[in-house]
Amino acid sequence: MPNEQLRRMDAFTFPSYSVDLATGEVSFDYALTGPDGEQRFTETITLPLPDGPPSDETVATLGRVLELLHVVAGVSYYKAAAPPRLVLPAPLGGAATALVTAVYTRGLAEYAYRNQLPHVLELRPEVPAGEVSPPRVYDDSDRRPLSAVGGGKDSIVSLEALRRAGFDPVPFSVNPNHVIVAVNEASGLPALAARRRLDPVLFDLNAAGARNGHIPVTAINSLIAVATAVLHGLGPVVMSNERSASDPNLIWNGHEINHQWSKGVEAEGLLRAALAEHAGLTEPYFSLLRPLSELHIARLFATIDRYDAVVTSCNAAFKLRDASARWCRDCPKCRFVFLAMAPFMSRDRVVGIFGGDLLADEAQIPGYRELLGVDGHKPFECVGEVEESVVALGLLAEQDQWRTAPVVRALVDAVPPQAWSTAATSDVFTPGGPNHVPTPYTKTLESLT
Repeated sequence: MPNEQLRRMDAFTFPSYSVDLATGEVSFDYALTGPDGEQRFTETITLPLPDGPPSDETVATLGRVLELLHVVAGVSYYKAAAPPRLVLPAPLGGAATALVTAVYTRGLAEYAYRNQLPHVLELRPEVPAGEVSPPRVYDDSDRRPLSAVGGGKDSIVSLEALRRAGFDPVPFSVNPNHVIVAVNEASGLPALAARRRLDPVLFDLNAAGARNGHIPVTAINSLIAVATAVLHGLGPVVMSNERSASDPNLIWNGHEINHQWSKGVEAEGLLRAALAEHAGLTEPYFSLLRPLSELHIARLFATIDRYDAVVTSCNAAFKLRDASARWCRDCPKCRFVFLAMAPFMSRDRVVGIFGGDLLADEAQIPGYRELLGVDGHKPFECVGEVEESVVALGLLAEQDQWRTAPVVRALVDAVPPQAWSTAATSDVFTPGGPNHVPTPYTKTLESLT
């Protein structure tokens, strides 16, 4: 479909979905509609199959979770045209409607900002009238947790904390790449994986100039994880999102623009409430690391060395030609994670993990100036707060192994004096802030200290 016809689309709808419990395959149908016709999409998600057939209770609860996933996953296709109307397929309760509204507005805020589409931030779904039948209560609170693994330091900290605290976690990922597979193998724990296949038509449209941009993919993957946990009779999905994920990058038209919105505590609370209301789950989903700063998590990771040869938090590395590459060593994520790890490790160890010394490379200085708030705003990446970067720099400046590094010297001179006073009073190593960690899990991280 030509790009000009896409721009005239006036509604996004959700025609149908189906699930085949014999194969684990779920198909979600979507449509952009307008005066020139419609553009249809079909997404396929394949859930891992359990050893035995699921009970009727499991099938009913799974269906309720998939109803939410159908609507939330549509955000990938909505953005191709960003029409003014979002027409939901069935009645939803207040909590579920609030989740969907937030996913398509706050979850697409960066997309709206970059494409200059302020109407997206005001989008309100059209919910069909009708009663929503209450779900059966599905008590999963005391079952084995499903621990989401992304291959980075955060999910490794959660997985090891759960294991050492005796929770017997099951590693989980969506479309695992070679890094995630290697991390799972290093853990020695049997893992589960789901597959998500976007409709190839979407890529054709993007190549032809359709609107594109960042989506709240964590919200989608979280619901895929919950569906997998229900199907396998497991307990809560445990994520590894820290408190700085809730920190916005900037304010635009009176709205917070947060690259990590779907990793933040607001999104977590909305998802929990929607799953409780619509699917009856008593303990569906939480982030174990929510009370912690990125620096605190990096310090915990430093106590674990079994993953040094496989860990990566770099998103760009997966696009490099070298399939064995784990870090690009030239993106905001690489810079921040190196900065966060360095104060708590020997220089040889952190350089060995990254395959290079970012603090010895003067070409990295402009990127670090952004992380430190000296130039511009916090990058649109999954990085910590400016105050955390300043605290990390201050710790490095006190260590003999780092204080003479060219980047450290340059940055210490660049940070304004008032920033140091802020950092000195910022207690980044004291857990705090809103979180949804259930009582049985509140002391889990103590197993790493």
